[in-house]
Amino acid sequence: MAILQVNVRPAARDGSHSRSQWREAGSHLVVHFDAPMHRNPYRTPSSSTASTQTQHSRPPVELQALPRAEESVASSPGQQTIFWTLTPDTTVGRALVSASQRLSEAGCDNPRLDAQVLLAHVLGQTRSWLFAHHEAKLTAQQAEAYTELVARRIAREPVAYLVGSREFYGLDFYVDPRVLIPRPETELLVDLALAQLEHRSMTRTVVADVGTGSGAIAVTLAVHAPTAQVYGLDISRDALDVARFNAERLAPGSRLHFLESDLLEALPEPADIIVANLPYVSEDEYAHLAPDIREHEPPAALVAGKRGLDVIQRFLAQVGEKVKPDGIVLMEIGSKQGEWVQQLAREMTPPPTYIGLRRDYSGHPRLVTLEF
Repeated sequence: MAILQVNVRPAARDGSHSRSQWREAGSHLVVHFDAPMHRNPYRTPSSSTASTQTQHSRPPVELQALPRAEESVASSPGQQTIFWTLTPDTTVGRALVSASQRLSEAGCDNPRLDAQVLLAHVLGQTRSWLFAHHEAKLTAQQAEAYTELVARRIAREPVAYLVGSREFYGLDFYVDPRVLIPRPETELLVDLALAQLEHRSMTRTVVADVGTGSGAIAVTLAVHAPTAQVYGLDISRDALDVARFNAERLAPGSRLHFLESDLLEALPEPADIIVANLPYVSEDEYAHLAPDIREHEPPAALVAGKRGLDVIQRFLAQVGEKVKPDGIVLMEIGSKQGEWVQQLAREMTPPPTYIGLRRDYSGHPRLVTLEF
């Protein structure tokens, strides 16, 4: 029987981030969240469990293992301790119920879904397989691997980082803490870009994806519009490594190029369509984000000054030289930034023939459209 003790500390008030430190002591797996964020939190499965998991090919940059604590862990004031016992012969159904309960107690938003996704990952199966095999028993290695992933989720590591993937527009993208996790609302940006590409299909179309991150937008556009010339731009070399890896897996042979660039500066030719999903979270909003985001996703991909407009403002200042006369710019923005961004566009770009604000599928203002 493996007994898991999880000591959960409140978020540090000084803004420092935390990661897990793992120690194996006899029959106990102990997780203590008190390590500075100086290591990559994605931990490659050990050889004893790798054969039971769905493996994603990894990017060229090696992911580092979590540090292991050398000293025993002791509870301290302010910690919440959760004990979870999981025997090696636990059934799939019992494991899901137990994990869901512990994740719920830890405050995770979707405990049942998280438990299912993590167990499916460990077993190398689909979620539907889990529902049809509730009585299947876990091996010792599977129980240990599942215990570890659930504990890390209790520490509020995002599920996408734990399993190394996130679906976006029907494609399975590799993600890790070097890049922001793609959001469903960003699919609207892709919908509008693809509509523009269809409208311009008779000519060679140049598309620029600014702040490409994991490459989710650029790769999706390249897959669905293979004749377009697509450029993915990002200032982060680490993010570009992930984007190139996703492109090799999902859009081999496409007319897709990734460039290290401060916004539009390195774009080699004017674009017909510019899509931009840039940092737009204000400093105050960032302080109140869920720990899943605030403590694990890259701050540089989220935060943009006091009002969340610093990066968008610099981007708009570059648009005039990089968009074609009949081009279009599509920008994702914060739900309260619509009027500000439209005013900045009027002041900082060549006079657009049209400025529009689109709502996302949840009804929130989400996209600003500039037509020239």
